[in-house]
Amino acid sequence: MDQIGTKPQGGGDRGSEFSAVLTPHRSLNRRGFVILMAFVGVVSFIAGVAFLFAGAWPVFGFFGLDVLLIYYAFKLNFRAARAYEKVSIRGNRLTVTKVRASGRSSRWTFNPYWARVEVASRPGRASQLRVASHGRRLVLGAFLSEGERLEFARALERALHMNRHLPAV
Repeated sequence: MDQIGTKPQGGGDRGSEFSAVLTPHRSLNRRGFVILMAFVGVVSFIAGVAFLFAGAWPVFGFFGLDVLLIYYAFKLNFRAARAYEKVSIRGNRLTVTKVRASGRSSRWTFNPYWARVEVASRPGRASQLRVASHGRRLVLGAFLSEGERLEFARALERALHMNRHLPAV
């Protein structure tokens, strides 16, 4: 989870300002990826050469294929990391924008006075964080860890509570 912040909003608009950007966690950065791929490539090459000298020359090609498949899997993982969700409260609008890894985005708007935060426990599976209002439900932060999901739920509940209980200007 990244960049959660709340601050009072000035200038006559009812409510407070809240903004959060939720991003999937990735433990391997680009530099680590290059180091890992160099290591895997060197080890696969050495092992492949050993099999080549032992007379099992087809195995050499499979070691190269393994390196390519690992590279492709990490590239897909890095592409998926471009997805994020932005949640903001400004005045009488709670806006959720979900951006997929492809860059396509979807936006939902709720009235913060009526919106409520739900954390649904699901036996044997991770809980589900949702924003609900007037029969509509939107799942948030599916990629967050359980602790991050609960922390964000508390922060969003506080922001909604503050928004409901500020006097109209």
